[in-house]
Amino acid sequence: MEFSPLSVILLLISLFGAERAEAQNYPYLSVQPHGPQIFSGETVTLTCVLPGQIVTDWRYHWYSNNIHLNSSDKHDYIIPNIKTHQSSTYRCCWYYKYAEGHYGCSADVILTVIERPRASLILALTGQIFSGETVTLTCDIKALTDTQWRYSWYKDDGENPVYSSDWEKQSVSVRESDSGKYTCKGQRRSDSQRSEISDAVTLTVSALPRATLTVEPDSTVFTGESVTLKCEIDTLDGWTYQWKKQNNLHGWSAVSQSVSHTVNSNTVTISGDAVVNRDQYWCRGERHDRPNSSQYSNSVTLSVTALPRATLTVEPDSTVFTGESVTLKCEIQSYSNWRYQWYKGSRRTAVSQSQLNFFTFISSAADQGQYWCRGERAGRPTSSQESNRVYLSVKETPKPELTSSFKGAALIGNPVTLYCELDQSAGWRFYWSKHSQTPESETTTGTHSYTIRSVSVSDGGQYWCRAGRGNPVYYTQYSDALWVNVTGNPKATVSIKPDNQVFRGETVTLRCDIQGSGDTQWTYSWNKNDHPVYPHITTQEISISFIVESDSGKYTCRGERRSDSQRSEISDAVTLTVSAEAQAVLSVSPQSWLTEGDSVTLSCEVRGSSIGWTFSWYRAVPYRQGLTQIKDSRGYFIHCVELISDSSRGSGTNYTLSPAALHHTGVYMCRAERGDPAYHTQSSNPHPLWITGLSPPASLTISPSRSQHFYLDSLSLSCKGQSNSTGWKVRRYTQSVSDCSPSWGSVTGSTCNISFLSTSHTGVYWCESESGGSSSPVNITVHSGAVILDNPVHPVTEGDPLTLRCLYRHTKPSDLTADFYKDGSFLQNQTTGEMTIHTVSKSDEGLYHCKLPEGGESPQSWVSVRGSAADSSLSLVGVCVGVSLTLLFIIVLILLWFYKSNKGNQQNNNQTQPEQSQRGSGAEVSQCGYTPLEAGSAHIYDAVEQANEAADTPSDVTYSEIIISKKKAKNRGKEISAQSSQMDTIYSILQSDKATDSAAGSSDVTYAEIELKKKKKPKEKKEKVSVNADTVYSEVQQNTDRGHVSGLGESAYFIN
Repeated sequence: MEFSPLSVILLLISLFGAERAEAQNYPYLSVQPHGPQIFSGETVTLTCVLPGQIVTDWRYHWYSNNIHLNSSDKHDYIIPNIKTHQSSTYRCCWYYKYAEGHYGCSADVILTVIERPRASLILALTGQIFSGETVTLTCDIKALTDTQWRYSWYKDDGENPVYSSDWEKQSVSVRESDSGKYTCKGQRRSDSQRSEISDAVTLTVSALPRATLTVEPDSTVFTGESVTLKCEIDTLDGWTYQWKKQNNLHGWSAVSQSVSHTVNSNTVTISGDAVVNRDQYWCRGERHDRPNSSQYSNSVTLSVTALPRATLTVEPDSTVFTGESVTLKCEIQSYSNWRYQWYKGSRRTAVSQSQLNFFTFISSAADQGQYWCRGERAGRPTSSQESNRVYLSVKETPKPELTSSFKGAALIGNPVTLYCELDQSAGWRFYWSKHSQTPESETTTGTHSYTIRSVSVSDGGQYWCRAGRGNPVYYTQYSDALWVNVTGNPKATVSIKPDNQVFRGETVTLRCDIQGSGDTQWTYSWNKNDHPVYPHITTQEISISFIVESDSGKYTCRGERRSDSQRSEISDAVTLTVSAEAQAVLSVSPQSWLTEGDSVTLSCEVRGSSIGWTFSWYRAVPYRQGLTQIKDSRGYFIHCVELISDSSRGSGTNYTLSPAALHHTGVYMCRAERGDPAYHTQSSNPHPLWITGLSPPASLTISPSRSQHFYLDSLSLSCKGQSNSTGWKVRRYTQSVSDCSPSWGSVTGSTCNISFLSTSHTGVYWCESESGGSSSPVNITVHSGAVILDNPVHPVTEGDPLTLRCLYRHTKPSDLTADFYKDGSFLQNQTTGEMTIHTVSKSDEGLYHCKLPEGGESPQSWVSVRGSAADSSLSLVGVCVGVSLTLLFIIVLILLWFYKSNKGNQQNNNQTQPEQSQRGSGAEVSQCGYTPLEAGSAHIYDAVEQANEAADTPSDVTYSEIIISKKKAKNRGKEISAQSSQMDTIYSILQSDKATDSAAGSSDVTYAEIELKKKKKPKEKKEKVSVNADTVYSEVQQNTDRGHVSGLGESAYFIN
């Protein structure tokens, strides 16, 4: 069976309507405001309430007396500003919005609308109303007497009530501020409907009459005067008066008739003894009628002032002298027209009275006593208080005492003050005389002192003083004479210990000496850069225990004599310079690499300072517990050192090793100290000494035997002693001294093996025994590059061959071309990679390195050359030749000196004549000329240098210019110092001509010493040469050809 859509819809509507019919309810109508009557003008709201239904589903119809008023979807119907004619029955009906027909209506509701009642405001009190009285406000609503109201009163049309009450009457105690227009209205308690507001009623509140209090006298009351108070009220009558007072002791109290207070109607009189300063008084009135009282009067505070005080003064002073004019002056600061009276002692009879405030008399002994004064006048105040008492003392004419500010002699340039002392010094002027008591030449001062600001010798002499005061002047006697002696002013001198140049942390002592001060006691003051730093020090010295850079500056001092504060002349400024911590600096002369038997000097100095230091020398050793450790500025360990046992701590700066031995090989440091407590410098830079032995007790064998090695290669170092191979160990110096140990090598007996070399292994290595024996040191260089130089580790003997090889880290190429350099200069290129010098000489000594074209360059290495045995034989021959030539040389010099003395008249002639005469005798002197000897005072040094080679020299020896002067001899190109002795010494250097090489080797020099006997010389008019047991040293250099020694007949020696 099929259903159409329309039939389905109709079925659903019918079912829904049936359900609605079953659930149908009736509405009810509510009214707001709710009450039996509604006042006209109110807004009435009718609400149709359908219990259990949704408001929005319905439509509402409103009826009055069955007349349709309105239809709406809202369930409220509002009637604004309802009128009495709208009184009627009302109901509402409703129906469902989505279906036709009504479903129900409410029951009828009756609305009764009446006119709104009006309130009336009534004031209970009539007439003038005063502040403080009680007023009753009554709000009366005549209609609806059975209605319960809540009443509200308003002032001056205010929106908010000033009073509210459920009672119609409101009683208020009013004040002037309550004056205004008042209204009232009621509000029905049941439904809050309000009555009409009442008409306004004006309330006027007047102030109570004010009492006015006056005082007589109306100005300041003086002590002892009576006071009258008067209370007045201008309005109304029938008043009686009340009085009150307040004081700091008793607070408020009523005033009534008493001995001290006389009450008379509206006045009170206070007796003089009852008048108290700062007492306050008030009054007010009272009466039987309205108003019953007045306001309190203004307060009156009594101000009581003491009577004016008289002040008595005496001129010139309370102590005067017989015959001196005295003036008594009575002063009263306030008011005028006083009559003054003076009294003496306890008598009440005035000794004088006057309109003037002073009287004067000439003093005598009878005038001594106590005086006072007072004043009287016609008006208020009628009298003053009595003045202070002044005792007048009358004495004989005084004699001052003249003193000075110094004890003993005054120092030139200081201030000098003279004092004229009087027991009574008021009002005096002082008169000063010098050399004589002459009033015309007196100097006058206003004080009892006379100062000469910078005394000089002319200020010395005899001085007097006297004092005077008053007009005419009354003079004292002259003082006794005072002699002023003036002497020179000693000058202060500043000295600084240990030095003007000091270092941070040192203890510095500043000393101030006063020249020529004898046993005078001084107080010392110090200035730094013209500003006081240490004033009034009782000792000559001040110490700064830990000086810092800020203490640097220019210091001066001066002394102040304790006896009289006379000051010395200020010292000259001495500059104190404070530097950072002191650093010792070590240097070596002549060089660090030495041959056994050489002399070497270690010199220690303090950078920037040279005064007061003592020095200590140390040697770096491997680390051992208990030894001194040297650390860097960051506190890291650098060296372990021990004090050299044979070095003496002293003021000398040098430590000399002579002769240097193998066991002196090592690294040296020094340190300086000075002061008490001792201040130590920083340790010096480490400085090595390497001693190569001629026949060392042990040798260091290197494997591979070369001085340069590749990075990561292995190296073996073995110590072999001449007697045995035990007791020796390998020691090295890189950054510090250390024995072979697992930290850098492995030890097997006297052998040290390094498995993997690194650049940190670069250094100097040697052998050292437990007894202190040493081998010759060896330089080892570890190179991280690709090329090294294979060169011998030990010195090469002169005359032996030398082969240098350029080694390549990687596989050796078939053609290894290398460039070789010496001292930075190119020598040769070799395709075999090696260079050979077949016969080594001293000139071959130097720094060698090589380069490969493939890239890479070796480090530099020093090749040392030592002399051969033939050189020793040559040296012996040189000694013999040197002795012979020196003896011949001295004889010739003496003959020439005698010859010159005999030719005294020809001193100024041209020197060409003696030159020609010398040639004629066979002596060749034309090349150098001739100069007479010049005598020195100590050692006589004669420099002998080689002349240019000449093929046509007529003889074997040529004499050149000879000058005897002080100088130092030279040994092997190194400066040595001549030792002092009782005999003067002549040094002569003889250099021979070489055919192939002008540079002399170390073995080419021979020194010969000749001791001469003292010989008396004839007196000469002009020049003298004194030779006292002289010693002559000659340096003889031989001419060798290809290493062979030539005969004496073939050699030419030139003496310069």
